[in-house]
Amino acid sequence: MKRIVLMGNPNVGKSVIFYRMTGIHVIASNYPGTTVGYTKGDFTFPSNIPVSPESRFQPGERCEVIDAPGVYSLEPSSRAEEVAVDILKSADLVISVVDATNLERNLCLTLQILEKNIPTVVALNIWDETKHLGIHIDPVKLEEMLGIPVVPTVGVTGEGIRKLAESLNDAGSGNHPARTREDRWLEMGRIVSSCQHLTHHHHTFLQRLSDISVHPVIGLIMAVLVLFLSFKIIRFIGESLIGYVAEPIFEGLYAPLLMKLSGVLGPGSVLHHILIGKLIDGEIDFIQSFGVLSTGLFVPLGMVLPYIISFYLVLSFLEDFGYLPRLAVLLDGLFHRVGLHGYAIIPTLLGLGCNVPAIMGTRILEGRRERFICATLISIGVPCAALQAMIFGLVGERGGRYVATVYITLFLVWLILGFILSRFVKGYSPELIIEIPHYRLPPLGPFFKKLRVRVFGFLREAVPIILIGVLVVNLLYAVGIFNFLANLTAPVITRLLGLPKESIVAILVGFLRKDVAVGMLGPLNLTSKQLVVACTVLAMSFPCIATFTILLKELGVKDMLKSTAIMLTTSVIVGTILNQVIRF
Repeated sequence: MKRIVLMGNPNVGKSVIFYRMTGIHVIASNYPGTTVGYTKGDFTFPSNIPVSPESRFQPGERCEVIDAPGVYSLEPSSRAEEVAVDILKSADLVISVVDATNLERNLCLTLQILEKNIPTVVALNIWDETKHLGIHIDPVKLEEMLGIPVVPTVGVTGEGIRKLAESLNDAGSGNHPARTREDRWLEMGRIVSSCQHLTHHHHTFLQRLSDISVHPVIGLIMAVLVLFLSFKIIRFIGESLIGYVAEPIFEGLYAPLLMKLSGVLGPGSVLHHILIGKLIDGEIDFIQSFGVLSTGLFVPLGMVLPYIISFYLVLSFLEDFGYLPRLAVLLDGLFHRVGLHGYAIIPTLLGLGCNVPAIMGTRILEGRRERFICATLISIGVPCAALQAMIFGLVGERGGRYVATVYITLFLVWLILGFILSRFVKGYSPELIIEIPHYRLPPLGPFFKKLRVRVFGFLREAVPIILIGVLVVNLLYAVGIFNFLANLTAPVITRLLGLPKESIVAILVGFLRKDVAVGMLGPLNLTSKQLVVACTVLAMSFPCIATFTILLKELGVKDMLKSTAIMLTTSVIVGTILNQVIRF
């Protein structure tokens, strides 16, 4: 099967053209040995296009299409660019997607591709925006100068996609010699001066909005407002999906089936403990039962998936609308001080809803060092929505200052630990070099297709791991390992953290569900000081099993163990300090 690779700079509409070509049958994957994602699908050459027997593609022929990571150059400076170059080596044909509103810079990558003598077609995308910006390009002249087919396209509407398919049989390399970097820029200037001219145009509302989005003062105010509204929308959609969809399905349809299975297995059997878990007042509690078929399924499907859907709805809109690059630029200075760059705001914001997609979201960061720092900081200092709800519910009963103490402590730890990790974790934090795209409303078709790919990607990756994780934990509990750990850690919990021995069970349960663990602190009659210490330690120590298993998958065993050691050490140190300095 022939392979067509879509190449282009970030934010040129490459993925939209990919979805136009492949439809809904796509697969999102990680490049082997990396966490860099790419998407592939099948394209069938149209059967009603006349071809000769010698043509490269025949009517009805199927080929594989790969949407490679967006890059600026074939001289890789990041892991994503290395992956794109590796994918290019296996290409039978390349579609170079070019932003027609930024022709000169985009041509750099196209010329590099042509210099490798790979059959290529240019998709001159975002063609509809050129007339609004006063940009006039002669595609025929550009085609003559490049020596390959050039097809104006509007990916969001599908304009030009059929003609792009027709041009695949005419793909060529244009006989371009290898050039030095200086020669390449001279050639780009010569091509652009011959094919493009500009006229005056008036700024649109979206262009004015774009300008204030990166203003150092107004932009920050706008960013706070956007983040606040995004979080509210994510919480509203996520909680609505849980309350009106997930819980009725699990409680009304699934629970009766499990209760019948419970009767067959017998509540006292080991198999019942592993598969169903513990019955609460004779019923299945999908949060507290901790069985593989109860909590093991409810956690990813009933609690995490709704937030995955709601977050990616909001994230995809901000991404396709063009706001995220502007937010990254605004926050780049702060995040660089903790060894990251501005794009780390995306997984950090994700963590306020659920840490699972947050850890998965660290894939957008360029280096392994950045992903390690960001994942560790999220696990320690960014409480998920469920945990926040329990903190507000249990600690908030004692007064607002106790809740504030927990959150201020977590923020300070996030900041200070970020400084420390940025100094001691080997590697470097690359400068933020990103394209600022034009604002435009995302098309619904590709928008929901991308959402579907992301959601099913989560289900495919997370659910099996979570089920296995719950199984392993239950087996450890069945053989008494949990009781052993409780006795082993009792001196630390009571002497350093000032908590009663009974709280050890809640802290250990935090490995499964932090929000449940906080709830288990309620019957212990802790003082306000003890409650603040316990909630802070729980928030900073082991992530819940869902996050922990994703952390293992994303970072690997070695870095996961390092991250875990940092979590445990930091939580004990901070808990001890709080125990000594708090005077409530």
